[in-house]
Amino acid sequence: MASSSVSARPNWPASRAGAVLTIDLAAIAANYRALDARTPGAICAAVVKADAYGLGAAHVAPVLEKAGARQFFVAHVDEGLALRESLSPAARITVLHGARPDALEDCVRSGLRPVLNSLEQISQLRALARRLGHTLDAVLQLDTGMSRFGLSRADVQCLVQEPDRLEGISLSLIMSHLACADTPENPANREQLEAFLAAAAILPAAPLSLAASSGIFLEPAFHQSLVRPGAALYGVAPNAAGPNPLAPVVTLAAHILQIRTLSKGDRVGYGLTWRADGPRRVATLATGYADGFARQGAEKGCAWFKGQRLPVLGRISMDSMTVDISDIPEGQIAPDDTVELLNASHGVDAVAQAEGTIGYEVLTSLGRRYHRVYENQPQNT
Repeated sequence: MASSSVSARPNWPASRAGAVLTIDLAAIAANYRALDARTPGAICAAVVKADAYGLGAAHVAPVLEKAGARQFFVAHVDEGLALRESLSPAARITVLHGARPDALEDCVRSGLRPVLNSLEQISQLRALARRLGHTLDAVLQLDTGMSRFGLSRADVQCLVQEPDRLEGISLSLIMSHLACADTPENPANREQLEAFLAAAAILPAAPLSLAASSGIFLEPAFHQSLVRPGAALYGVAPNAAGPNPLAPVVTLAAHILQIRTLSKGDRVGYGLTWRADGPRRVATLATGYADGFARQGAEKGCAWFKGQRLPVLGRISMDSMTVDISDIPEGQIAPDDTVELLNASHGVDAVAQAEGTIGYEVLTSLGRRYHRVYENQPQNT
């Protein structure tokens, strides 16, 4: 059922790619089921925007559907159009950004459900419903403090005072988004919940959705009718409050291009920022910032070889990086061997910490030049 048109990322042949990215589909299914189990009173949807956070929606979405997902969220209309080819006709696909005016008719005629984020989008859908002669399904998003998407308090009051603005529109969900769910103790979470419930109470009755990945790990009051996990499906930690409860999903093994021995005083990389304090053996790997490993924080980065940590030396280049292999006995590592940049114990969150960012950014930045392996396709869910 999967269609390559969903994914914009090519799969380079193993014999020519500089690194191999392995995606554990069974782990994604297990994460979905674990998140679903945490929210027994709510529908557990699946967010597969940005090509399933870079992992390939054509491969990932059917696995999530087999695991029990019936609702899927994307950001753009064309993501939804492509995703439709990978799912059963019964799957509901929601477009978080809504649709640009010229794409709205394609959106609804293709069975995609737009999120209405503004009075302008509401007016556009109302006009289309009138032109098509039937009611159209939609989601209404409320801004509860993040100032990013959704209706303001003034917009909500406008709908209350002028309910005919929603004529021809069937609201099947009212949603908002938490700004600080990854810090459970933040009082903004409770403030947003209260603002959301207060606004929803004066709007037409509809199921409610507030929690995404991190919100699922807040108290049940945040779960409402539907939860929308995204990064958590792919193994990203929901917060830093304790051990990651989710199964790791990706491993990345980069090939060694060259090994050399340095003398004391030899320097490495652009800017010559790292200097050897004695004889060192170093390996150059076929992965760089064009493949998703940022220059920032490189000095805290590492690779792994048979459980041995290999520190990154100097600046990461566009297509390569250099690691210290001095502690690996000679003869045990050679050019074209692979070292791990992501593994079960050193995943995207660890890389993100070194780079001063979040696991979401690392995951979605993994490059186009890998050979991709999809393993452990679940047979039964």
